[in-house]
Amino acid sequence: MHDLPDSRLLAFLRDPASYPHRPRELREIHTHASLVFVVPPFVYKIKKPVDFGFLDFSSLEKRRHFCHREVELNSRLAPGIYLGVETITRQPSGFSFGGDGPPVEVAVRMRELPPGGFLHELLRNGTAGQPELDRVARVLADFYQKQPPSPEIARWGTIENLRISTDENFSQTRAFIGRTLTPAAFDAIRAFTTHCYDSLAELFARRVAGGWIRDCHGDLHLDHIHITGDTTHIYDCIEFNDRFRHIDVASDVAFLAMDLDHHGHPELARFFVRRTAGLLDDPELERLMDFYKCYRAYVRGKVEGFRAENEASAPAADLARRYFRLALQYAVCGSFPQALVFMGRVATGKSTLARALARELGWPRISSDERRKHLAGAPPHQRGSEAERRALYAPEMTSRTYDSIIREARDTIRAGHGIILDATFSKREHRDRLRESLGDENVKWFVTQADVTTARDRLLQRDRQPDAVSDARSSDQAFLDAAFEPPDELPPERKRIVETTGAADQVLRRLLIDLARDT
Repeated sequence: MHDLPDSRLLAFLRDPASYPHRPRELREIHTHASLVFVVPPFVYKIKKPVDFGFLDFSSLEKRRHFCHREVELNSRLAPGIYLGVETITRQPSGFSFGGDGPPVEVAVRMRELPPGGFLHELLRNGTAGQPELDRVARVLADFYQKQPPSPEIARWGTIENLRISTDENFSQTRAFIGRTLTPAAFDAIRAFTTHCYDSLAELFARRVAGGWIRDCHGDLHLDHIHITGDTTHIYDCIEFNDRFRHIDVASDVAFLAMDLDHHGHPELARFFVRRTAGLLDDPELERLMDFYKCYRAYVRGKVEGFRAENEASAPAADLARRYFRLALQYAVCGSFPQALVFMGRVATGKSTLARALARELGWPRISSDERRKHLAGAPPHQRGSEAERRALYAPEMTSRTYDSIIREARDTIRAGHGIILDATFSKREHRDRLRESLGDENVKWFVTQADVTTARDRLLQRDRQPDAVSDARSSDQAFLDAAFEPPDELPPERKRIVETTGAADQVLRRLLIDLARDT
C-alpha cells in the first residue's frame, strides 16, 4: 500500500529477530497514521509517510520531529511508558536499530502496557465503573490544573479559531457523503455547529477569558487509558498538531464522554462529566458537552472514513457510519435519552418519517401497527377479515398495544438510550400514560400533518399494496380522522408540528436542521 514503508524495511520490522531483545512473539497493528509492532515487553511505533493536511508525516525529518514530540508530551500522563526514539539505519547487511549507517526511519520505543487493563477491556468485562472513572477524572483534573494557560494557547478557544477545525472537518468529509455520511446528517451537523457558535458566543468568550483553554491530551478515548491496581496511565496524546491539543478542557472531557456513549455506557459518561466538572470547580463545562461531543464524534467518523478509503476496510466504514450517527444524535437530540414520538392522523407520513429518522440516528423504532399484530399473533403484512380487524382494533387490544410500547420506551430511557415511537396516539389517555411513565422532559412529540388530498392519495396507493403493515385504507379515512383527539394538552415546548407534504428526503432534512437549531 502507498502509505506503508519500503517493503524491505517492512519485512525487517516484521521479523522478531530484528529487535535487540529478540522477542518470542510479534503483533502488528495498523492505524490511519501509524504502524505499531508489539514485541513484548516493548512496543515500537512507526509513523506512516502520510499527509492528511491536519497531519503531515510525509518526510523522514517530520517523522523524527513528531516522534520526539510524542515522547516528550506523553511523559505528562504516562510517565515511564515512553522510553525514547530509535533510529533505523541501513547497514551493508540490511537494516538495524541504531548504528552509524544512513538513517532510513525512526520509531518510538515504549513499554508494553499489559493487556486486560485498558479501559475499554475493563468495561467490556464488567470490571470498571464509577470508581475507575473517578480515578481517571482525578488524574485529568490534576493534569489540567497543572497546565499553565497562556495567550498563545488561549487563542485556540476563540470561535474564529474553532471554526478552522470544524470547517476543515466539513471540507474533508464532503467526499464521504453518500457512503459513510448521509446528506441530511451532514447538513444538520453543520447547522448545529453554526447555531452553537451563534447561541453560545458569550460562553466561548468566557472560557477563553477564564483560562479554560489549556495544553490538553487531545485524543482522550477509552483505548488510551490503562488502569491497574495502583496506576492510571493515559497515553498517545496528540503530538502532530498543537491546534488539536490546545483546547478547552471541556473538549478533552467530551472526547471520553463521547466514547463512553459510543460503547454503550451513557450513565458513566454523565458521571464522568459531572465528576470532572466538580473537581475543576467548572460549572459551565457541562453546557458545552453537546457541542464538543458532536465535534468529537464527527472527528472519529472522519478518521475512520479515511481508514476505510485508504485500506478499503468495510469494518472501518461501518465504524465511521456509527460515529457520524452519534454526532447527529448530539446535534439534534443532545446527550440525554429521549423518546421521539411520531403521531398524527392516518396517512400523514408519520411512519415514513419515523423510519427515516430511526435510520439516521441508529435508534430502535417501535411501530404500534407492528406491535399490535405481533401481540395478536397476526401476520404483519396481511390485512385480516372484517371480523379479525374488529378483534384486532378492539379497545382492549389497543390498550394492550400502547401498554407494551410505553413499557419498552420506559425501559429504554431508563437504560440511557433513545427510542422512536411510531403510533397514532389518537387518544389523550394514551398520551397521558406515556407522559406519566416517562416524564415530559424525556419525550418529544412530532405531530405529522398533510393536506387532505395528499393523505387521500397515500391511502389510495396503500389500497393497491396488500402487504402494507397498516390496515387503514381510504374507506377508513373519515372515521379515523373523526376519532382523532387533537393533542392540545401537550406542552408547546415539547411539541412540533411537521408538515410532510413533499419529498420524504426533503421533509427529513428540514426536520433535522430545525432540530439542530433548537438543541
